[in-house]
Amino acid sequence: MKTLLNIIWLVFGGFVLALGYFMAGIVCCLMIVTIPWGIASFRIASYALWPFGRMVVDKPGSGGIFTLLGNVIWLLVAGIWIAVAHVATAFAMAITIVGIPLAIANLKLIPVSLMPLGKQIVPSNSPFVSTYR
Repeated sequence: MKTLLNIIWLVFGGFVLALGYFMAGIVCCLMIVTIPWGIASFRIASYALWPFGRMVVDKPGSGGIFTLLGNVIWLLVAGIWIAVAHVATAFAMAITIVGIPLAIANLKLIPVSLMPLGKQIVPSNSPFVSTYR
């Protein structure tokens, strides 16, 4: 079931979203100072490409002032634009009845697109979990 959901996801928006994260990661890695944001962007690109069966959780021991400051910088540089892309693809997915669960999963990716630092992607037991916890 996870594979089927991921293939449908990939065709109807996952590839475009992953490409957006990948491009943001390349831009961030071009500037030496923003390499941590680039690495986080690449990590989330793999999640946006194949999300079902995995979930985002808070990294143990992270959440300090530097993580917060880094997330604010990310929000201003790329987070808002990627969140807008999530909303646009969720709207396109929700047009069909089959795409409604995918649209809901897409909207659940918005928190991690806005604040990616201090998060990690872990496997889940449920194929339908494509969410932020």
